[in-house]
Amino acid sequence: MKASKKVMESVIVSGLALTLAVTAVTGNGVNIAAKDAADTQFVNNGIAGVASAMNEYELESADYLDRYISVEKTNAALVAATADGTVISGNDTSEETTEKESVSEEEQEWQNKLMAKVDDFLYVREKADSDSEIVGKMYKGDRAVVKEAGDTWTKIESGNVTGYVKNEYCVTGTDALNYAKKHCDTVAKVSIDGLRIRKAPDTDAEVVKTVASGEHMDVNTKAEETDGWIAVKVGSDTCYVSDDYVTVTLDTGKAVTIGEEQAAIKAAEEKKAAEEAKKKASVSTEKKSSSGQSASSRTTQNASIAASADEETLLAALVQCEAGGTSVQCMTAVGAVVVNRVRSGGFANSIYGVIYQRGQFGPASSGRLEARLASGVSASARQAARAALNGSDPTGGAKYFKLASSGHAGTVVGPIVFY
Repeated sequence: MKASKKVMESVIVSGLALTLAVTAVTGNGVNIAAKDAADTQFVNNGIAGVASAMNEYELESADYLDRYISVEKTNAALVAATADGTVISGNDTSEETTEKESVSEEEQEWQNKLMAKVDDFLYVREKADSDSEIVGKMYKGDRAVVKEAGDTWTKIESGNVTGYVKNEYCVTGTDALNYAKKHCDTVAKVSIDGLRIRKAPDTDAEVVKTVASGEHMDVNTKAEETDGWIAVKVGSDTCYVSDDYVTVTLDTGKAVTIGEEQAAIKAAEEKKAAEEAKKKASVSTEKKSSSGQSASSRTTQNASIAASADEETLLAALVQCEAGGTSVQCMTAVGAVVVNRVRSGGFANSIYGVIYQRGQFGPASSGRLEARLASGVSASARQAARAALNGSDPTGGAKYFKLASSGHAGTVVGPIVFY
């Protein structure tokens, strides 16, 4: 009996100790109702009741302690992650993600790009050493792709040049983009032949001129933006083209190898020499023309006339039929005759009307013109037709032409005399 009493007292003491422990952890104590239940269990059921209540206390306490320890571990992990700069996943948005989202698509494209920040040019060397061999040059406005960034030197690739440039003379990423916007032109590259340039951003606006695929036009970045249109510079005027047929980009250059630069210098010298020779020949021809034998080619620039893409192609086919195999200038002169007739008021007032006017142009009546249209026109003929439509006139206003061998007086361009 004494042993049983001691056992019961021991159980009661243990229960009170557990209650105090749980109270210390929770701050508010274990639910009083649970204690009352334990007392009732003890009175009614003896030791078994106390053991049952004790089990409930232990389960509640263990569960709470597990949650408490888990929260503490999580808080400790968060503190440690913040201290060493680790990005924490979950609902928190990292600084890195926020910065990435704030960068525009254009800026992202430039993150691995480099611009030479120089007044003239920057040497590209074979190795990251100032005494290393020079393999190329980056001129002001040239852009490169960063292949390997270093503290002092950066390995780049641009055009046919791969090598190292010194960082102090370069800008990269967003800084490179901003530098390019400040120092390089914005251009629109044409993607179709016969693109119409209009005076206003409207499909019904007057056509100023047409341009061929691959040509570049300077974009007027200061002009007011109009949805669906790109403002381009035509001389001193601001005109417009549909943005469906152009690609707008910054006109950055590429690095050149030493060999490429030397070849370019040689080509420039040869071009200069050819121009001087041509100038001398022109003077000689002018002297000859004063005796009435022939006339030199003098190109004048008139206002352009509006023409559809089909009319441009028709004119190109005619000049190829009449002057194919001659110079572009000679073909332009043939096109200028057609344009001069349109302007004159004495002929039809359209390209189509002038070309198909009865008895004027042999290819139009013989079927050669239609055959040329069916087989396609050459790039040089299209270039000549476009030049004529844009106002270029090597004939001095002529409305007729013959073979120069006829001896007819007038302006001689190649094998044809214009009058």
